[in-house]
Amino acid sequence: MSADGAELPPLVEPGPELTPEQIARYRRQITLAQIGTLGQRRLRAASVLVVGAGGLGSPALQYLAGAGIGTLGIVDDDLVDVTNLHRQVVHGMDALGRPKADSAAAAVARINPEVAVRIHRERVGPDTVVELMRGYDVVLDGTDNFATRYVVADASEITGVPVVWGAILRGHGQVSVFWPGRGAHYRDVFPEPPAPGEAPSCAEAGVLGTLPGLLGTIMSTQVIQLITGTGSPLVGRLLLWDEATSTTRTLRIAPDPERAPATRVEIPAAADPSCRIGGPSPEETLQAAQLRELLGRADAGSEGVVRGEVTLVDVREPWEFAAGAIDGAVNVPLQQVLDGGAAALPRGDDVVLYCQGGVRSARALERLRPDWALREGRLRHLDGGYQAWTAPSEG
Repeated sequence: MSADGAELPPLVEPGPELTPEQIARYRRQITLAQIGTLGQRRLRAASVLVVGAGGLGSPALQYLAGAGIGTLGIVDDDLVDVTNLHRQVVHGMDALGRPKADSAAAAVARINPEVAVRIHRERVGPDTVVELMRGYDVVLDGTDNFATRYVVADASEITGVPVVWGAILRGHGQVSVFWPGRGAHYRDVFPEPPAPGEAPSCAEAGVLGTLPGLLGTIMSTQVIQLITGTGSPLVGRLLLWDEATSTTRTLRIAPDPERAPATRVEIPAAADPSCRIGGPSPEETLQAAQLRELLGRADAGSEGVVRGEVTLVDVREPWEFAAGAIDGAVNVPLQQVLDGGAAALPRGDDVVLYCQGGVRSARALERLRPDWALREGRLRHLDGGYQAWTAPSEG
């Protein structure tokens, strides 16, 4: 049933009769009147695409596998890092450095070898997302960036495939279901992404592992309800969870009558780092390889660059700096930069700012840019931050 009281049909027709072994495996949920053998046959016939095998995707994949979803697609282009493990519990220490999609697929196989797994080691983009989603009954969007969220949302409206969506920021979480023609669209609720720096990633803002665990589990429940046509999924509603107070609110959301339906997949300019007005320009941005080359030249004293001319400024908090930093960097937390401007920095002709993921350093650069107008030196920041610096090099 939707927010307006309309009955929502099951997404999936029931598959073949269950075997005795399947009945034994799923007995506890078959016993529920709203599931029964018919609902279990729908789950066995369903295909679900989980976008992102991270904090939200981890619990969702495990519980969807346990529930007996017939086919699970896993799309992720990232590698497992030790900083993931406190919340992305589908991965373990033995998976460090492996593709997240592969690690998650192995976990699904351990939980339920009956589940067919499709691995997509790729980043979801405008050119591929429509065909990718056409092969599934429902999509669970557990991504942590706005560009992908808008891409998935547009493809949902084009294909008609419903999306179970969730997002977290520090101690707050949100969950909703965007089903084309049956409720609000993602763009109705979020017509524009936030300004750069307003919604930092988990790497920048921090997160307690239990929050994505809880939200991801709620999202998997939404998937099960959609497939079986049971309960009251969050179609036309937005669930808000406050971890600090253990309280929830549910808001009604409605389609925007002024918004034209999506006919093509498009990333809003504000969600595309290369198009952000006021953000670091290409000339103000260094990739990790470029910084290594720059520092190498400084160390060697070659090509007119002398030792000490490159000043590295780490704008993270002191505890982050103590946990690991680029050799030779000076720690000046972001707030000191915002308050003091260039006066807060050590003297240097060529300054490179960095943080954990690139968000705070970009904000620091914007604050410092006017101060650099009368200087001869260059002001740049490290794209991807310390994460990019410590990531395994390709090739």
